[in-house]
Amino acid sequence: MTIMRIVMICWRSMPLSAANTFSTKTWLITPDLLGVLNSDGYFRGTNPAWEATLGYKPEDIERNQFLDFIHPDDLARTQEAFVAIQKGLPVLNFENRYRHKNGTYRWLSWNCVPDDGLFYCSARDVTQHHEDLSALSNKEEEARFREQFIAVLGHDLRNPLSAVSSAIRIASREAQTDRALQVLEAANGSIERMAGLINDLMDFARARLGSGISLDLVPHPALAEALHQAVGEIRISHPQAMIEETYNFAEGLNCEASRLQQLMSNLVANALTHGDPGKPIQVQAVDEEGDFVLTVTNAGGEIPDNVMANLFKPFVRGDMRASQQGLGLGLFIAKAIANAHGGRLSVVSDADHTTFEFRMPRKA
Repeated sequence: MTIMRIVMICWRSMPLSAANTFSTKTWLITPDLLGVLNSDGYFRGTNPAWEATLGYKPEDIERNQFLDFIHPDDLARTQEAFVAIQKGLPVLNFENRYRHKNGTYRWLSWNCVPDDGLFYCSARDVTQHHEDLSALSNKEEEARFREQFIAVLGHDLRNPLSAVSSAIRIASREAQTDRALQVLEAANGSIERMAGLINDLMDFARARLGSGISLDLVPHPALAEALHQAVGEIRISHPQAMIEETYNFAEGLNCEASRLQQLMSNLVANALTHGDPGKPIQVQAVDEEGDFVLTVTNAGGEIPDNVMANLFKPFVRGDMRASQQGLGLGLFIAKAIANAHGGRLSVVSDADHTTFEFRMPRKA
């Protein structure tokens, strides 16, 4: 028995029968809104689902023309549907928004059929469906934004920077005064720092906004040399730094070496910023219980609890020293690289030392 048939039976109060009893019970318990509408636009019978869905008692609905409850943006097409049903045409799967008693609106999907000057109506609350569609649309819009954002970082910012860098290199090869060469060298340093910031933002965008940092995992035959090379680059930019290295692991780790170089460089940069400058930084990579373990340890005070809680969050720095540079993405990116390798990055800190440990299984 269809909902429309139930509405008709209940409204017409036919002699009691098993079918009528079923219809009456269905009228009372169905979650669908059922009602009989007259040609003037007033409901002359509504079931309890109206109050459950919209908060109105029957008398609240029946003393107002139904158009009074319609969302302003849906009013014109609802009037068109009402004209159609007055002409004897059924209205099926028609959706509009009805005002709830609390002032919000609910999406209802209507089926209405005319019969003897009355219109027998049923409606189902489809608000959740519309909210799901809206959420999906928002997610798709966010995905497009992420793609555009990453594209801007990767192309629209990098290309002009590359052009400026090339111009500086060309100018540096030509005859220049000592002062001009100093200016060009300073400009080149600024370009390199800006390129580093863009790279960090790219990694942040991939890790937080995109699908994560992607890796090309291959067994690396000379990872110790690659890590040592990364430390050497740090020594060039920080000639005063004391960095001690220990490498004792089997080569052939399945990894992306450039990313592990980046992870280690970020950890060492953090140690240079926050550690005791008078004591060496310890860099160690070993095999331990089937895992590859890379640690960076610096002397210095204990990391405060409030800082520790946010240490791996983006755009967070341990303190606000004027000498600090960057966006506060180093540890966030290091952790993202660790996760991408199927490993984990952790930290232990006390009054004497702070140690960051990257650990990943040698066999995935």
